[in-house]
Amino acid sequence: MTDTAPSRHLEAETNRGEFGAIERGEAKLNGAALRTLLPAAVAIVLLLPFQALIVKIFPRVYTVIPRIFHTIICWCFGINRRELGQRTKAGGILFVCNHISWLDIPLLGSLVPGSFVAKAEIENWGLFGLLAVLQRTIFVVRERRTSSADQRNQIVDHLAQGHNVILFPEGTSSAGNGVLPFKSALFSVVEAAQQAGLEPVIQPISLAYTDVNSIPLVRANRHRISWVGDMEFLPHFVQVMRLSAIDATVHFHEPVRLEEFGSRKALALHCEQVVGQGVRLANSGRMEPGHLVANREELA
Repeated sequence: MTDTAPSRHLEAETNRGEFGAIERGEAKLNGAALRTLLPAAVAIVLLLPFQALIVKIFPRVYTVIPRIFHTIICWCFGINRRELGQRTKAGGILFVCNHISWLDIPLLGSLVPGSFVAKAEIENWGLFGLLAVLQRTIFVVRERRTSSADQRNQIVDHLAQGHNVILFPEGTSSAGNGVLPFKSALFSVVEAAQQAGLEPVIQPISLAYTDVNSIPLVRANRHRISWVGDMEFLPHFVQVMRLSAIDATVHFHEPVRLEEFGSRKALALHCEQVVGQGVRLANSGRMEPGHLVANREELA
């Protein structure tokens, strides 16, 4: 899939040298950039014990503190969040979104109250793993088919309790130029929810990082944000810390139900096409005006 607006390509090519100069200049700002993590560190110290208590005693409101924490992380990284469409406010929604970077977690977590579905290794990522556990993340072991039914039941249980679930149906992250094929097997949870007597609503979400430091992102420089393949986390984290502003578009599309399509494969294909179109439009700059949510200037 390719970007559809030559003007953004031309602009990015013209500014490629400028982007490099900005990045070199920002290397000097590492100290200041790292200091922006102080609010996150304070938030962890202050909020983590309360979140642990809430998960045990008041599990129905477990999403409040994580949303505050994710919003603080977005502020630390200078993420300006443009929100398009309307998020379904009812509980028990299955949100399906394309996946580009570890930044997707705080970005989506700041806008959507709910639990993520993530690979099991994350549970062992020290502090990050603990934070994921306290957000009631559903950990999946993709290599073990014998555990898939149990994991599917966990997702259905979340939906049955009125909690939202956020799923990345590509099964991995992409460079952000478009979307990878959505795995229809991951939509089996919708069938399982129906068998349990639920009428699950699925809402597709398109996520795109469009600009960094006011420079449009295209294929040549999208790796500044995307975290794919065997990239190591720490070097990429430091690279992102050098950036002073990241513009992201989150587009909530029309919610759908399985019965509208007749099969999970048709449902997966629909979501893939809708999300893919949203990503391409955002990357090209051809999108409707949106609501700029809690950007750095608003929170400062």
